[in-house]
Amino acid sequence: MKAEDLDSSWGYINYIEKIFRRDRDLARRIIDMIRSLSDRIRKDYGEDHRIKIMNFCGTHEWSIVRYGLRSLVPGNIELVAGPGCPVCVTPSYYIEKAIELSLQGTRVYTYGDVFRLRTLRPVEKSYSLEEAKALGADVRVVSSFTDAIIDASRQRRDSVFLAVGFETIAPGYSRLMISEKIPENLSILSLVKLTPPAMFYSLEILQEKPTEPPIAGVIAPGHVSTIVGAKAWTPVAENFEIPVVVAGFEPIDVLAAIAEILRRYVRREYGVYIEYERALSWHGDLGAQSAIYKTFKASDDAWRGIGFIPYSGLRIRREYKMYDALERHSIEDLKPEKWSYDLPKACRCAEVVLGKAKPIDCPLFMRACTPEKPYGPCMVSMEGACAIWARYSFQSR
Repeated sequence: MKAEDLDSSWGYINYIEKIFRRDRDLARRIIDMIRSLSDRIRKDYGEDHRIKIMNFCGTHEWSIVRYGLRSLVPGNIELVAGPGCPVCVTPSYYIEKAIELSLQGTRVYTYGDVFRLRTLRPVEKSYSLEEAKALGADVRVVSSFTDAIIDASRQRRDSVFLAVGFETIAPGYSRLMISEKIPENLSILSLVKLTPPAMFYSLEILQEKPTEPPIAGVIAPGHVSTIVGAKAWTPVAENFEIPVVVAGFEPIDVLAAIAEILRRYVRREYGVYIEYERALSWHGDLGAQSAIYKTFKASDDAWRGIGFIPYSGLRIRREYKMYDALERHSIEDLKPEKWSYDLPKACRCAEVVLGKAKPIDCPLFMRACTPEKPYGPCMVSMEGACAIWARYSFQSR
């Protein structure tokens, strides 16, 4: 490809796709490397030795399932999904509070997947913001926080933006708070979650209740790491003495990450390695980190069906409490002593999120719980493992 073809964004996207999605020769070479390393692992550890590699992000799981990558790796290597779907882990409690607000006349802005997320308990017969809207509540689906700001600026109604996501979205909220671009009638219900603490917790759980085979490496999320930097995954690598590869989301990215983890496993090396060099650095976006620190503080946070994970959520600092929906609407934040198991009966979403079960292990999967009528939270979002397997799988194992 010529240098001038990269001048436009489309040219750059085509360039990335050509290498990381459509380069079959490169894919074959990496797969050959994976198979060779798999043979070496059998030779060194025994024919029956098996290992697991956990991907953190729902988009990694999407690439693995969509492109059938599980069918390309040898049978002694198992790829498992991790806790990388923010919608899947948003507690029922906060959605219930959002439904209450919407039914009381507050306009609630939300993303399309959160709109369909079911609560454990009904609020005035509504199990979701979608059902509340059908009853007359003022709920608006938006594609960004900026859309909510524009709409809220046009009307005087008290409004709340339901901020569900990971570190990737936090700088946008921070900079708009700092620059005072948010209208007075709009506040933020911050449900932003932090990914390294969740990965750490997941591995601790699996270590305490070991499954066979053990987690031998982690594919860490590239987009989150553009903000927090690859360095954020060091505690995971050092504490569990496993390789962590921060990777992009195209199929070649994922295959390269698998090969790198196996290479380090064979050498008995651990540490953090960057595959996604085209987008991130070791230290990340220091400006974004500074803005996040100025407006948010890390706090213990509840993850749906799992419970509280230390320092795994972001709450708005008191200096910016004028934007905090918890303050403005006197909503009591969820505390460990008030939290209770919040998945519907028989739903195994928490086990799927923690890498302890596959979607097909759930008795509800594609029976009572489908993408058209999601029952558990992992079936709602395109980042949810159950939703991904329902749409693209059965080539996965």
